[in-house]
Amino acid sequence: MKQFLSQLILSLLFLTGTSQILSAVTISGTIKDKKNQPMAFANVFIKDSYDGASSDVNGNYSFTTDETGTITLICTQLGFIEQQKTIAISGDMKVDFYLDPKENEMEVVVISAGTIEASDEKRTTVLKPLDIVTTAGGQGDIYGALQTLPGASKVGEQEGLFVRGGTGAETKTVIDGMNVNNPFFTAVPDVAARGRFSPFLFKGTAFSTGGYSAQYGQALSSALILETQDLPDRSSSSVAISSVGVGAGHNHLWDKKGFSAGFDMNYTNLAPYFLIVPQLQSYTRMPQFFGGSTNFRKKIGEAGLLKFYGYYNYGDLALHRPDIDSTNGYESTFALKNSNAYTNLSYRNYFKEVWRMDIASSWGFDKNNIVAEADSIESQSSLSQGRIMLTRYFMKRNQIRFGTEYQYLSDESRFNQYKSVFFDNYVSGFVEADIFLGPKFVARAGGRVENSSLLAKTNFAPRVSLARKISKYSQLSFAYGDFYQKPANEILYRSTAVNFEKATHYILSFQHVDDSITLRVEAYYKQYDHFVKTFPTIDNSGDGYAKGFDVFWRDKKTFKDVDYWISYTFLDTKRNWRDYPTAVMPTFASTHNASVVIKKFIPKIMTSFGLSYNYSSGRPYYNPNNPDFLGDKTYDYHSINLNASYLTSIFGAFTVFVVSVTNVTGFRQVYGYRYSYDGSRREAIVPPAKRSFFLGMFMSFGTDRSKDVINNNN
Repeated sequence: MKQFLSQLILSLLFLTGTSQILSAVTISGTIKDKKNQPMAFANVFIKDSYDGASSDVNGNYSFTTDETGTITLICTQLGFIEQQKTIAISGDMKVDFYLDPKENEMEVVVISAGTIEASDEKRTTVLKPLDIVTTAGGQGDIYGALQTLPGASKVGEQEGLFVRGGTGAETKTVIDGMNVNNPFFTAVPDVAARGRFSPFLFKGTAFSTGGYSAQYGQALSSALILETQDLPDRSSSSVAISSVGVGAGHNHLWDKKGFSAGFDMNYTNLAPYFLIVPQLQSYTRMPQFFGGSTNFRKKIGEAGLLKFYGYYNYGDLALHRPDIDSTNGYESTFALKNSNAYTNLSYRNYFKEVWRMDIASSWGFDKNNIVAEADSIESQSSLSQGRIMLTRYFMKRNQIRFGTEYQYLSDESRFNQYKSVFFDNYVSGFVEADIFLGPKFVARAGGRVENSSLLAKTNFAPRVSLARKISKYSQLSFAYGDFYQKPANEILYRSTAVNFEKATHYILSFQHVDDSITLRVEAYYKQYDHFVKTFPTIDNSGDGYAKGFDVFWRDKKTFKDVDYWISYTFLDTKRNWRDYPTAVMPTFASTHNASVVIKKFIPKIMTSFGLSYNYSSGRPYYNPNNPDFLGDKTYDYHSINLNASYLTSIFGAFTVFVVSVTNVTGFRQVYGYRYSYDGSRREAIVPPAKRSFFLGMFMSFGTDRSKDVINNNN
């Protein structure tokens, strides 16, 4: 909840309007296929311009332009042959298009094992940005919504995305090719932190639960691949007022120059909310946060694009709670001040229609000042990165990618008077090719070389994926690969005489995807090697495994104006690592995880309703009174969540009222137990409140976007 406002401000920027253009003409028309059926969501635009629109569910489109003279209109739709028409502008005009399908477009196989893709519509479309912010219980957070997908486990007391038996640190977030070192807000004890970034900053969310591309590394379990938006199609402004704070933002498009720039600012203070919803913790300094970001995007030449995104956030809080080791009512204290910054600059361009170049750099900084009882803890880290990748296209669909990246990590920690510092120069290179061996069979093969100066070690990680089309809408896929990751910082502070930790992935999947139904069944096995053990000595003698299967079903058309999905994950995993005396299921893993998400949009009252149910079986926890290590398990986890959004217009501004409630029925949710030093007393680790809610009003200034919202929900 503490950063819900800042996420939703960005999330609702899609509801903004267009600046009015003087002396503009309107170009409109209808797009149909060769059977005279209307085509929804086809794109029409003026060549060498950013003027254009997408067709609605009836195939109609309309947009304004201040272009004059003779222009070329281009109409495109996935799976259909592009069509161009040259016209002379003479006032408002009507131009219709009839598109022919590409031969065998639906017969072409694509690589998919281990990946849930939401940006490339030729692959499995699962979560778009609008899906994320309208998922009940997700609270507008990318990571919260992804917990409703197969492979993810519900861990509510610490930050991170826990996938197929992996820790939160074993899932990496990548923005425009660059690793993000601190994608979550700094957490307070026993409370999971939200992600820092809005889903509507990105044009797609690719969630790889394993077997991911050789382009990326340093993640034993999974990778969340995010790509920021390109040039917006209009200027936009927004204002938000909610139960947790206020915010405002503006993005301006200079259409003729192919340039846009913008900013947003938000302030969150949870004091009013905590008065209404009492928390388990008692705050002596109420949580408050200030954040802001800026961006620009510039078209370079005919096909190049330069993008920049910069972000800063500051947070401050202090709390106290009963100390389980105290028998006289003593309360322990915790205070946190956090500063975080992130910048990302990327450039891409195409050359001679067969080459693509991607160059990116980023810098991230995170600083924490913590006071826990009489102890003072300071941590500070910065990560600088650079990356270049070249892609060569040949023989239509085939391509080869190769590139290199460099990272410089500086990390410093101070516990009272004790200080630890380390630096690392990380260099990697990769090559990967997609080869089509016919329209129904494709192979992806490649590898990645990585070197760490801190570890003084080098590794090579081969990766292979295969896919075979078995029907018009269905295919089988297989993926294999080795994945390496540096040990956690707390290990490196104690010793650098360790090696990379390693995971080998084997994934077999079946998927069926058509216009209305998505079915995905995937079996997986992960073998862990070289886990760091911290007892009796620090070395890489640990190991483990994770195996199981996922099922995902999504249906958008069986019930009118209803979109729903069901996911289930079975997990069998054990680890012998860190100070574990034997191989057991770790505390962050659960055998069964399931989710049901339902969304209903009612156009007559311009209201969207959402419901979700989340279930996880009990997780192991340490009981010092049980000689069986991690032999006890918590209660099963249940949560029913509701949300609703009402669309209207106030003072000419398109306005959305949002309300959401998590754990509506007040299920008791226990993430684990904490024991006193002598083992005689214990307390449950539970959420800070049984239920949470959010109320907000978001206003967008410009053209009413109600139709766009209706189309998105359809």
